[in-house]
Amino acid sequence: MFIQTEPTPNPATLKFLPGRDVMGTGTADFPSPSTAANSPLATRLFAVPGVASVFLGADFVTVGKAGNADWAALKPQVLAAIVAHYESNDPAIKGGVAPVTYEDDEDNSEVVVKIRELIETRVRPAVAQDGGDIIFRRYENGIVYLRMQGSCSGCPSSAATLKNGIENMLRYYVPEILGVQQVE
Repeated sequence: MFIQTEPTPNPATLKFLPGRDVMGTGTADFPSPSTAANSPLATRLFAVPGVASVFLGADFVTVGKAGNADWAALKPQVLAAIVAHYESNDPAIKGGVAPVTYEDDEDNSEVVVKIRELIETRVRPAVAQDGGDIIFRRYENGIVYLRMQGSCSGCPSSAATLKNGIENMLRYYVPEILGVQQVE
């Protein structure tokens, strides 16, 4: 099995491309080992000393390292864990992935529908290329609240991406938007 690796804008994360489906559809974010109980793949990766977070995308795995860990030592162990996962034939997630839910699921106003469509069709695919994801949480008083995951979570450049890229694009298409804020 050949697994490609790609750097991400976040120096604390690496993107691993196994050349096979990881999730197929959807994403799963595991910011700590305690959140990985339903994922054999994430559990296996967290068993590698120095792994601090795991994010599963359609066809990639983004791994975050602990502050003192060194990629030169960590990368071969992560690659071995991914290979072991695929050899085991375990699913990435037991029981499948829950659909994305929003804090304001009942809000189907024209503005919210436009925001969700722009996030799904323009923002999420671009962010996935960098090994992350962005989830629309809610729209309130002109402010769009977004949650960043994977390599985007904690990335030094994520604030600039959020304000200069995503906010400008959303405001262009939806003039009612006054700003964008990140939420955890």
